[in-house]
Amino acid sequence: MKTLANLFKNNIREYGMLIALIAIMIFFQVATKGTLLKPVNITNLILQNSYIVIMALGMLLVIVAGHIDLSVGSIVGFIGAVAAVLMVRYNLNFALTILISLLIGALIGAWQGFWISNIKIPSFIATLASMLIFRGLTLALLAGESVGPFPVAFQKLSSGFIPDFFGETSIHITTLVIGAILSVVLVFIDIRARKNQENYHFDVLPLPFFIAKNVAISGAIMGLCYLMASYKGLPNVLVLLFILIAIYTFVTSQTVIGRRIYAMGGNEKAASLSGVNTKRLLFNTFVNMGVLSALAGMVFAARLNVATPKAGNSFELDVIAAVFIGGASASGGIGTVIGAVIGAFIMGVMNNGMSILGVGIDWQQAIKGGVLLLAVFFDVYNKRKG
Repeated sequence: MKTLANLFKNNIREYGMLIALIAIMIFFQVATKGTLLKPVNITNLILQNSYIVIMALGMLLVIVAGHIDLSVGSIVGFIGAVAAVLMVRYNLNFALTILISLLIGALIGAWQGFWISNIKIPSFIATLASMLIFRGLTLALLAGESVGPFPVAFQKLSSGFIPDFFGETSIHITTLVIGAILSVVLVFIDIRARKNQENYHFDVLPLPFFIAKNVAISGAIMGLCYLMASYKGLPNVLVLLFILIAIYTFVTSQTVIGRRIYAMGGNEKAASLSGVNTKRLLFNTFVNMGVLSALAGMVFAARLNVATPKAGNSFELDVIAAVFIGGASASGGIGTVIGAVIGAFIMGVMNNGMSILGVGIDWQQAIKGGVLLLAVFFDVYNKRKG
């Protein structure tokens, strides 16, 4: 049986950031004298980072494919402005506004995908141009003013909570039931993945460690749900995140499309020669990024209850940092959905914890930059060592 040291060494990319997140949470929990993990602060932490997590799911695929997208922050601001104009100035129904906004996001992604996949403009340049274009269009659309407030139904996209179907009690029972169901589903998926790996004679975790991992994950989920249940329950946006994380985890690990994106990022020429339509795959990857950026834009606008010309400023840096901190490789072909989510929450916990401690925004930016540099160094070091 493998020793614990060898096990960690072989899975350091997968578990290293999770251990880092736990360590950071313990540090800030102690430093803030228990404030970090209070139910109300956990809710705020989720709401503050929901749009970053949403975009990190799309950015993961872009980076795994060997590219980058600098425009996501500007798209967030632009879509928020579009939604505000449609609902506030033209009194359009909120559901129709959401559909139109998602469609516009898809068109923006298609626009970028065309230049990158068909015309072969480097993604850095194409998305930098889009960042400037849509930041300018946001200013023009809002005429330099903030537009709001939004209809209550639209606000609930970010600020609402799921109802308790078991009646009014001191504990939100529905939240606990959802946590239990989610735990069972994740364990089932992990068992199935383990059996598939064994069938193909891949190395798998020793059974005691496999059981311990699933017990720890289930315990963490139920612990989080208990804390949330003692407050107002699960926010609507957290349910949305669960659904998106499940979908993208399945796509990246269990589908042909997912495997092709990783193959394209690892070696695009080899993937093309093996029959993968890399041009169309890359195009669709940016369409997906556009849709998720639009969704994040609406979640952010709903949380603020107003669209502002500066909405989304520097979001692209937080999103890209989250993916790299979560273990994605700067050269493409490597990265996981769970890693990207963990990376996003590492950034979020650091922001939240430092804010509670009164650390200035100047030092917050400097510290986050250092963490990003260490994460990329970790990737480069492992490659050289390998």
